[in-house]
Amino acid sequence: MHLYCTNRPALLMIALLALPLALAGCKDNKPTATTAAAQTVPQGQPSSAKAAPAPTQTTEAPAAAAQTPSPAFDAHSSAKKAKGAKGKATAAPKTTYRAGEDPDFAAAKGWPVKYPAPLPGSILPQKRIVAYYGNPLSKRMGALGEYQKDDMLQRLKREVAKWQAADPSHPVQPALHLIAVVAQGDPGKAGLYRMIMPDKIINDVYGWAKSINAIMFIDIQTGHDNIRNVLPRFEWILKNPDVHLGIDPEFNLIKSGKKPGTKIGTYDAADINYASGYLKELVKKYNIPPKVFIVHRFTRNGVTNAKNIQLRPEVQIVMNMDGWGAPWLKRDSYKDYVVAEPVQFTGFKLFYHNDTKKGDALLTPKEVLMLHPKPLYIQYQ
Repeated sequence: MHLYCTNRPALLMIALLALPLALAGCKDNKPTATTAAAQTVPQGQPSSAKAAPAPTQTTEAPAAAAQTPSPAFDAHSSAKKAKGAKGKATAAPKTTYRAGEDPDFAAAKGWPVKYPAPLPGSILPQKRIVAYYGNPLSKRMGALGEYQKDDMLQRLKREVAKWQAADPSHPVQPALHLIAVVAQGDPGKAGLYRMIMPDKIINDVYGWAKSINAIMFIDIQTGHDNIRNVLPRFEWILKNPDVHLGIDPEFNLIKSGKKPGTKIGTYDAADINYASGYLKELVKKYNIPPKVFIVHRFTRNGVTNAKNIQLRPEVQIVMNMDGWGAPWLKRDSYKDYVVAEPVQFTGFKLFYHNDTKKGDALLTPKEVLMLHPKPLYIQYQ
């Protein structure tokens, strides 16, 4: 769920050792506030890509015969030409873009993506989702648990207002993104390196979301369990029309057999298609609106065979750029791992602490909205 340097294992290990503790135990142990810091499972990874700021990209204005950019990118296109004194066409000035902001690069990679027409009740692309992420049993896993409930909800409302002001054309849908299955550094009694939250915790957070007309996400970190075993466990809550799904490849470590926090995991398109298919069946079974399906990604191998991910009218897939670091590094990762391999919609994660720990300012809504395509899911940790 976070970014790291695939070519610098030493940097990864340093980041892992420096990061906070996650929840401990297994599904057989009832979690309490005192267990929240028992096992070391990092909840943040430094960004991937390069060791120094990437240079801005300079794009020549396309020639008159070039393909017309998609309307989604018209506002940032440099395709206009000017006439000289003698009527000769002259090239428009070069436009400089930072990584992840170039509409021509996005268009070349296949954006905007063709996908099934949204069904009634779909959230995307008409709205933008702004979510607080975490677990109420831990102050170190994200904003959802870091702040006391009422304070947390007020903070979320303020972020929602900022995004609404930054892009009035997209109504903002608030959300609480609960880590309902938490990867563990210890195998626990089940031997699966994960802990499933009690139904009461899940229902409590669901109640908080409903109190502010927010939607809820169930986020799953499988550890050594299989998504095919874990996901059906949550039908009881996912059958609600305002509850959606997130999965975290970072903590899917069946293939490597490594402990969570010691290696970055992965999901293949086949796993994502399974989860998407499961959500599709829930939509049909309970006659509810389409589900939003968040897939966290911050490395090249975090999602394999992305081109084989199936798009369904009943499920809206968001590839969420999930990782912390300096602004240039986050933009690089968005470009390399989200824009470069189009699926359907995009998301972007902001870390209140890790993004700013080296003195960088947290990216503002206006700055994030300079990305192409513009993220429709925003997550704060």
